[in-house]
Amino acid sequence: MKNKYRILFVSSEVTPFAKTGGLADVCSSLPKALFEQGHDIRVMMPKYGLISERKYVLREVIRLKKIPVWMGKDEHHASARSAFIPESKVQVYFLEYKPYFGRNDLYVDAATGKDFPDNADRFMLFSRAILETIKLLHWQPQVIHCNDWQTAMIPWLLKHEYADDPFFKGIKTLLSIHNMTYQGSFDKNILTRIGIAAQEPSLIDETIIYDRVNFLKAGLMTADALTTVSPTYAQEIQQDQTFGAGLMDILRSRAKDLYGILNGVDYSVWNPESDPSLPAHYSANDIEQKIENKKHLLARMKLPFAEQTPVIGVVSRLVDQKGFDLITEEIEKILSLKCQMVVLGMGEEKYQRFFEQAAKKYPDQFAVSLTFDEELAHLIEAGSDIFLMPSRFEPCGLNQMYSLRYGTLPIVRKTGGLADTIIDFVGDPERGNGFVFEEYTGNAMLQALQNAVKTFQDIKTWRKIQKRAMKADFSWQFSAENFGKIYQKMI
Repeated sequence: MKNKYRILFVSSEVTPFAKTGGLADVCSSLPKALFEQGHDIRVMMPKYGLISERKYVLREVIRLKKIPVWMGKDEHHASARSAFIPESKVQVYFLEYKPYFGRNDLYVDAATGKDFPDNADRFMLFSRAILETIKLLHWQPQVIHCNDWQTAMIPWLLKHEYADDPFFKGIKTLLSIHNMTYQGSFDKNILTRIGIAAQEPSLIDETIIYDRVNFLKAGLMTADALTTVSPTYAQEIQQDQTFGAGLMDILRSRAKDLYGILNGVDYSVWNPESDPSLPAHYSANDIEQKIENKKHLLARMKLPFAEQTPVIGVVSRLVDQKGFDLITEEIEKILSLKCQMVVLGMGEEKYQRFFEQAAKKYPDQFAVSLTFDEELAHLIEAGSDIFLMPSRFEPCGLNQMYSLRYGTLPIVRKTGGLADTIIDFVGDPERGNGFVFEEYTGNAMLQALQNAVKTFQDIKTWRKIQKRAMKADFSWQFSAENFGKIYQKMI
């Protein structure tokens, strides 16, 4: 690669250190791919209480022991430790401030089930500490790549509070939006606490929408470039108030700086030929062993095995966004298609209760595991025949791409990254790699399920689609190249 850049990549979560969802996977895989392309990339994240210093070999950095961080008139002292993303040479700095990050939970207090009341203070301090830390490292990135609302104040701080500091002259900022729903929205009474109340009213206005402080808005207004996680989602958030979640007009005003880059898949982790979670390995050229995983999955979920009965897998947060209102509404009709269904995930109480009752009502057809179980997630990808993702909206989605590699044909709604990765077999038999429906209704989803179950009975056609699906390549290399082009354009 011709152009190599110094990139500081900042995120509130990174796999395997701390994870609540897909953000963490992206913020581990993308830096590795950028490093492999020759960029000088370093990652920064908070040092949460749950991160084991021994397991990940976190080392002290002498010059980063007492980092002064000002929030208004209050001086705090943070420190930083250093390690590497496992099986890579990507260096990670963990910013430690125990009053804010010494907890085991990332954003939500497990005891109350509610967001921590000081989340604004926590992530503003994190953002300021990042800027103070790179000064002490004497390492000047050309781009600071921010992710989601937790780091979205960094572009604002650089543009205003740090504008006269020569160290930061010429540093560009890129903000990646992983999901517009999460914005970091807080009561205006935090302005003094987070140290920006004394700023010019016009600058404070950049952080306010609907009479609330909004970290994501500040980032959208001030970052040099914006990306989101699929080309279709980049269009949806500018064209539809629901997708834009109240910030559509700002996104439209930044249209020329907004890029949709599809997330990738880490095939060193998601690969049925080598996946350590699987009892039987298989490939596109040796697909027969896949059925052994189906037997193991059904045994584990206490469902009877029948080779001709298709298994529908679901791995997801159990929330409205993911289309669970459609699934619960149509469960009887889904199971009347003579299939079995396995659900893994946690989420809204109403869905958890519904699925527990469904497992009792249909003991031979339906099973649920209300946990977060990475190993079971891999087994469901390998042991299912069909993977269901009927999302109301889906910025990118990763499970449909995992499913393709595992020869588990996805049924998706045509939205966001699902629309960018899955081609409907019924509409395009020559290129189809799954089944797609457009209208957000139970009937439309059922039609797609009927098409899939019917096609499953034709083993020759099913094998042909499986092999096509398994050969699709959504590796991070392509995404990293696209980010490289954006960095180049900015610099």
